[in-house]
Amino acid sequence: MDEHDISTTAEAYEAAALPRRIEVYPEDRPVGEATPAGCVTDKPVAQKSPAEWAYERLVLYIRDFEAELDNAHEVAMGFTGSQAGVLRIEGMGFFDPDIITFYGTDAEGIRTQLIQHVSQLSVLLRALPKLVEQEAPRRIGFRLAQRLEDATRDAAAEAAEAT
Repeated sequence: MDEHDISTTAEAYEAAALPRRIEVYPEDRPVGEATPAGCVTDKPVAQKSPAEWAYERLVLYIRDFEAELDNAHEVAMGFTGSQAGVLRIEGMGFFDPDIITFYGTDAEGIRTQLIQHVSQLSVLLRALPKLVEQEAPRRIGFRLAQRLEDATRDAAAEAAEAT
């Protein structure tokens, strides 16, 4: 919104009430689903939701975990509390106010998505051997962290323009 955009009070309240949905995928994978109607992906918020707090912390954990991996391994997550197996993490996101999503493939290479409420969040990070056909291991944590840094920088720039 630039300085010439004018919105009514009702429009401002409506924009603040719309849930946000943020997702980060590998560069070589197109986004598989559109943002649902009534959701936004880039609105500034005065207060972070539980989903956004959990997402940001998970990004840091994944980035730090990946920093310790050699080039023969990639990050994956084991499903705690179930026999569902392991998900090779290829993307992650959140859907305000309380949903975290993980995207990737399972041990058989089948596309997999985990949708989890923040109150049930329990993540076991694992180092899996990278897929043979790939030259370099995927490092989702660094891309997720860059997305957070970019968003923080953009929010600071918007706040500076507003003053």
